[in-house]
Amino acid sequence: MRKHVGFTLIEVMVVVAIIAILAAVAYPSYGDYVRRGKIAEALSTLGETRAKMEQYFLDNRTYVGADAAANLPCHATALNAGKKHFDFTCTGLTAGAYQVNAAGKATDGMGNFTYTINQANARASTITETGWTGSTSCWVTKKGGGC
Repeated sequence: MRKHVGFTLIEVMVVVAIIAILAAVAYPSYGDYVRRGKIAEALSTLGETRAKMEQYFLDNRTYVGADAAANLPCHATALNAGKKHFDFTCTGLTAGAYQVNAAGKATDGMGNFTYTINQANARASTITETGWTGSTSCWVTKKGGGC
């Protein structure tokens, strides 16, 4: 008499169900983890640009013209070189003020995220992604409004 070896259909279905439940829990968490990694590009570039703008102001006593040439901090081509997830712009360049904006690229799944910083180091986040909230006083980096 031969002994049957293998798995029954019920055992295989139980394993598939367990894997499906684990995937349903893990995939959204992984998506948020990837999104937070993309946000880091915006925050680091905004911080670097602010430091460069302050150096420009110390050298020139104005922010006007900080976008005039490729070697200056707010030149659009130089500011966006090598950036994958956000488009960066400088607006409101006056003698005593500026604002640097990071707008997420829609083609990369970041279209609902916008971050800003100005000459007073005032940081703001505008986020319209489901489960995320923006802030007028900080850069939101976590779901639920965590700065």
